[in-house]
Amino acid sequence: MPEGPEIRRLADRLEEAVGQQPLTDVWFAFPALKTYEPALEGQQITDIETRGKAMLTHFSNGLTLYSHNQLYGVWRITDVDEKVDTRRVLRVKLATGEKQALLYSASDIELLNAEGLIQHPFLQRAGPDVLDPRLDEEQVAQRLLSTGFRRRRFSALLLDQSFLAGLGNYLRAEVLWHAGLLATHRGMDLTPPQCRVLSQALIAVPRFSYQTRGTMEKGAAFRFEVFQRQGERCRRCGEIIHKATLASRPYFWCPGCQK
Repeated sequence: MPEGPEIRRLADRLEEAVGQQPLTDVWFAFPALKTYEPALEGQQITDIETRGKAMLTHFSNGLTLYSHNQLYGVWRITDVDEKVDTRRVLRVKLATGEKQALLYSASDIELLNAEGLIQHPFLQRAGPDVLDPRLDEEQVAQRLLSTGFRRRRFSALLLDQSFLAGLGNYLRAEVLWHAGLLATHRGMDLTPPQCRVLSQALIAVPRFSYQTRGTMEKGAAFRFEVFQRQGERCRRCGEIIHKATLASRPYFWCPGCQK
């Protein structure tokens, strides 16, 4: 499943392709949404916001399209007259004069007004987004040590969107490697220096992934240090990287520098 950095990069691409332009064709597969099609044609996408793994596409008439890709959803951007060869099921089409954004296979899709956004269950539950520039290390440390989170093992906590939205399986492994901590640790177990290092990593690693993952510039691109590197040597200490299953998800760590 894409994590926060991947969803944010996708939102950037969608904004560039179909944002700030009149929509010439709007189509929804779900009957409950089809009544909104005429109201959105001629409107513009003013902004695409991300809350962790959810995407909020804001329209100029005040409506917002909430979508969550979950496991199977995928957006495609094509020329407006291009035919897409796929077996996926189309759920949403947002087209301008030149480009179209197509959402396939997703099932968690809603159109909301301002009140609906405030009351939406996922958005109400989601914690601060790790890519939100207003989120700082002190706020993250406060959440780590708060009553609701301090006793929870990092194996599950770092997958819980109510803690910090946008974290996921690869970020869980990479953040804990950078912090030199185990998945069995809890916030209440940490010394002040450990808490500071983890709080820094919880912000820095996702933001670096968003900024650089997929780039080819040597020394300035995101790379996996432990995720999916089981059996290889740790580039920091030389130990062999291990793989296990934690919180029903694959987990990767270095026994040499995560103790």
